[in-house]
Amino acid sequence: MSDRAGDAALSGPVGSRDGGLRVLDLLRVMHRLRSPGGCPWDAEQTHRSLARHLLEEAHETLEAIDSGDADRLREELGDLLLQVVFHAEMAMQEGTFDVDDVAEGITAKLIRRHPHGFGDVEVGSAAEVLVNWERIKTEEKGDHPVDAEIPATLPALARAAKVQRRAAGSGLEWRSKKAVLVARRQEVEELERAADPDNAEEEVGDLLFATVAVARQLGVDPEGALRRTIRGFSARFERVKDQAAREGIRLEELPEEELLARLRDAR
Repeated sequence: MSDRAGDAALSGPVGSRDGGLRVLDLLRVMHRLRSPGGCPWDAEQTHRSLARHLLEEAHETLEAIDSGDADRLREELGDLLLQVVFHAEMAMQEGTFDVDDVAEGITAKLIRRHPHGFGDVEVGSAAEVLVNWERIKTEEKGDHPVDAEIPATLPALARAAKVQRRAAGSGLEWRSKKAVLVARRQEVEELERAADPDNAEEEVGDLLFATVAVARQLGVDPEGALRRTIRGFSARFERVKDQAAREGIRLEELPEEELLARLRDAR
């Protein structure tokens, strides 16, 4: 980080009730658990053995965010923070890095990639911030394939959004809501013309990719939007199913129009 930007950032206020002291308490507890006389289970863990716990805690944190429950989110963030501290403690014992190296690295990255916050660059929107982030990242690491280092296991919608954001950082971007909606309508038309299953799969993929582009243009997280829609659909379906059961009606016997009307009315 530049000295001037770094000094300004690191001399600012700490947005925490106790100035971050409770984080130090967590570091002390984790160090004791991993030290001789601590916890046998904690002591025998490795980065690999903890990997599944990191994934589970990340998903539980997402659920807490979606639930809107602040207490649950606080708890899940604590579990997620524990994973970071746990891995850093193991690395410190291995002699590779420690939690200060982790924090120093991400602090420097945040300052470098926020020239609008720590420099004289002006931005007009949150979307522009993300595009600048990818551009600066390319300048730092050099040119690389647009999907490089994006985990193959990342959910497809999130992966598509990240690929599109990287492409935008290199100048390839739908630059208006109108343009991206036109592109999506073209994909719908191509899907309607798809004649065989292989072609249909390709066109469905193109349509989903274009839909992600629409979401990005509107500032919507496509992964979160789909999770919300799935929850809403599931709740409406259960209401429709229960109502049909009370009426002695089998859903598969209803005309399509009536079935869809019941689903709409269940909102």
